[in-house]
Amino acid sequence: MVLFLLISFLQILSPQQAGCEVFEYRHVPGARYRILSVVDEAVLINRRLSHRAEILNRISVEVLDVKDGKGQHRAIFQTSERLLYDSESGNQAASGFHWAREYLSEFERDRLGYLTIDPQYYMPVVRNVPVFPDRNLQTLDRWSAEGHEVHDFRDAFGIEEPYRIPFNAHYQYVGERLWKEQSYPAFTVEYRVDARPPVVRGEIYPTRITGTVNQLVFWDHAHGQPVAYEETFRLVFDMSNGMNIEYRGRAEAEIIDSEYMDREQLADEITGEINRLAIPDVNVRVVEEGVSISLEDIGFYPDSSVMLPGEQEKLDLIANILMRYPERDILVGGHTALAGTSEGRMNLSIERARAVADYLLSKNVRTADRMVIRGYGAEKPIADNRTPEGMRRNRRVEITILEN
Repeated sequence: MVLFLLISFLQILSPQQAGCEVFEYRHVPGARYRILSVVDEAVLINRRLSHRAEILNRISVEVLDVKDGKGQHRAIFQTSERLLYDSESGNQAASGFHWAREYLSEFERDRLGYLTIDPQYYMPVVRNVPVFPDRNLQTLDRWSAEGHEVHDFRDAFGIEEPYRIPFNAHYQYVGERLWKEQSYPAFTVEYRVDARPPVVRGEIYPTRITGTVNQLVFWDHAHGQPVAYEETFRLVFDMSNGMNIEYRGRAEAEIIDSEYMDREQLADEITGEINRLAIPDVNVRVVEEGVSISLEDIGFYPDSSVMLPGEQEKLDLIANILMRYPERDILVGGHTALAGTSEGRMNLSIERARAVADYLLSKNVRTADRMVIRGYGAEKPIADNRTPEGMRRNRRVEITILEN
């Protein structure tokens, strides 16, 4: 949904000048940022609650270049979620977040906030928000500008292209406001949606979209960038098949500091500790996301996500190692050998990853919002599936310490 206001992370707000605030984007080549947003969302089908979910979005951004005051950005958006309530099965256990999708996006932003982006990209969802007038702003000053949302409706409605919803955003500078017991200059953003979109290809499609979004954005003088935002939203889709779908909830996002990770050094440290503790069937390697601890041949009952006796002792040792790096988030990935059906392998890999993640959560290794679960099935073998030894190694769970 409306999750990525803070993609305008490179804003620099000048000091107060004669009671005014000057907002403009100032981009720094090579700057890197990490944004975390959490959304509590309820979904209603035909005005009855279908389910409630918590959605976690991690955004890693790098400023590639700056020309004529315009910053060229490259961003990776990782989305994951966990079910909090389902109308059919009742309340669900609050385990780790399940990986959903990853998006790459490249875009350019000028000093007032206007975005230039190829229409192929699905992210960021909210575009040309915030944008600023080319003047000083006093408390209670207002301004307005056009913006739009872009949604990924491939899974929901079979619509292949990024789906655009236009709106007119209204802003007001409201002076100093508190975020986490600190005072920041802040402004509100409000927009209403009432669109009757054209017919698009797909099994079903929206015939009318209505709703409201309200945001409060906080800015950080010291770092020259936004620090956080709060949001409430309600969007209603009337569909071509007569169905009514409503999304409503609240969101928060903030920039999270992330120190540089020396992956080789970290891998060496963890390997040394694993060797010292003589933990069997565990290997450490540097991967694109960070440093991965591979628990090869982790013991589960056949075709089950229930661990065999003794495996928890191994996880206790791994948990103690992970707790030495509390500033890093964790990805728990499940893998299977090449046996059974593709769907069965994927489901089993997800459930085994979830079993390991739940155990680590029970040991307070991380909180649920800092751990993501992902199943890979047999997509990423590390050994030959044609041999019993290779299949044994491929039945594994990997715990990755993430750089971002």
